Amino acid sequence: MLASPLRRWIQDPQEILNPYVHEGMTVLEPGPGMGFFTIPLARLVGSSGHVVAVDLQPKMIDGLKRRAAKESVLDSIEARVSSAESMGVGDLGPTVDFTLAFAIVHEFPDAGKFFDEVAVVSKPGAKLLLAEPRGHVNDAQFAAELSSAAAAGFEVTARPVVRRSHAAVLMKR
Repeated sequence: MLASPLRRWIQDPQEILNPYVHEGMTVLEPGPGMGFFTIPLARLVGSSGHVVAVDLQPKMIDGLKRRAAKESVLDSIEARVSSAESMGVGDLGPTVDFTLAFAIVHEFPDAGKFFDEVAVVSKPGAKLLLAEPRGHVNDAQFAAELSSAAAAGFEVTARPVVRRSHAAVLMKR
């Protein structure tokens, strides 16, 4: 279901991403799974942009690479296997323009560490779209994630509507 075309009726990647992602951007996507958002991200950043997709599961990264190759966007995607302790993206330096954290932060053992890692690689003014599934994350948990993001140097700039999700757009100060 994570990569199913039927999911597009509930959460259309183009509709969700278009306001934030443009040609030439560097995008970080933790927890890409099979690439439901990664492939549309790669199309949006184009050949002059770059998507860094990071997943803990090598099987997911392999599936993502196969799907991206089939869709002719693999050249715009750097797929990495991370560890349980770190996303392993520190080498990116402050180059990231946008981070998509879609249904992933609640999976991390420490939301503060997640946002700290994203902050280190984000340019000043970089955006982060945080969306968490209402079925897994309650209002208090989402508020705690936003507090962790604020402690890492992000501020909420918008609260977009993303079906079945709590959502916020944050900007790195």
